Amino acid sequence: MFSTHRPLCALGAAAARPKPLLSLLLAFAFAAAPLAAGAASAQASGDTVTVETAAGQETVPHDPKTVVVYDLASLDTLDALGVDVAAAPAAPYPDYMAKYAGDDVKKVGSLFEADLEAVAALQPDLVVTGGRSASQTKALSKVAPTIDMSVDQSDFLDSALARARALGAIFDKKAEVEARIAALRSSIAELKSHTAGKGKGLIVLTTGNRMSAFGPGSRFGIIHGAFGVAPADDDLDVSNHGEAISFEYIARTNPDWLFVVDRDAAIGRGAAASMLKNELVENTNAWKRGQVVYLDPATWYLSSAGLTALQRNVDQLLEAFAKAE
Repeated sequence: MFSTHRPLCALGAAAARPKPLLSLLLAFAFAAAPLAAGAASAQASGDTVTVETAAGQETVPHDPKTVVVYDLASLDTLDALGVDVAAAPAAPYPDYMAKYAGDDVKKVGSLFEADLEAVAALQPDLVVTGGRSASQTKALSKVAPTIDMSVDQSDFLDSALARARALGAIFDKKAEVEARIAALRSSIAELKSHTAGKGKGLIVLTTGNRMSAFGPGSRFGIIHGAFGVAPADDDLDVSNHGEAISFEYIARTNPDWLFVVDRDAAIGRGAAASMLKNELVENTNAWKRGQVVYLDPATWYLSSAGLTALQRNVDQLLEAFAKAE
């Protein structure tokens, strides 16, 4: 078993690590707390909206103007909806979200280490965390209203769509969200018509010289649960990091489809193709039939629960299965 997250932390933290000024930080926090409390009190009797979050129902300002977003999936969805954000973390971003990596968007720490001083200085109406940044929710909530929009991995699609609907309600974009969800569901229905009876699949994440497999109910299990690909192994560990495997395991499982998430490519550190080119993998049904699919590493690993990422992922699988027919 191995971790797929901490190296991302190192990337983001190195780019934007908070200054170790404890007294200044406390001053910001205590100064911001009354402001936040006052805003919440005013909003409670005025324009607020209650939405479902990873922590349950939360009441937040409706159509907030100054927003800080740490969750890449939420940022993906807000970007698709045309919602501007004041700041985002220093992190690897998919190409279609490249503008958030540039200097035009203020940086407020990393995915794993929020710069609380920078956030307090912005006096945001709302902060959005989730996924890799979920651990920062408690600290950020002392500075400004903060919601955790992490997705339930065991019910990935429905949970992701629920988070999108919540964001649509907050930012007055309900109609736009529903239009995108309708298009996505139509694409998924088409995909399932192609995956039915087309063999069993195995999902593998590679990083360095190591591999993990993911099955139903896992972070990539949407391929099985929502997209209709039968699993080659029903007994895989459903932990966030998957189950460590070997080439011998792939040969023994002999999937008809091999789906590869190249983590190193997602963060700009190489590719998995050369690693998988060996005799054990080449003897599988998937390899012999040309059914090894290198999933878009950015949309599957970085922003997978966002509306744009979800649509792109379905479209990629549609193309792969259509070619096999």
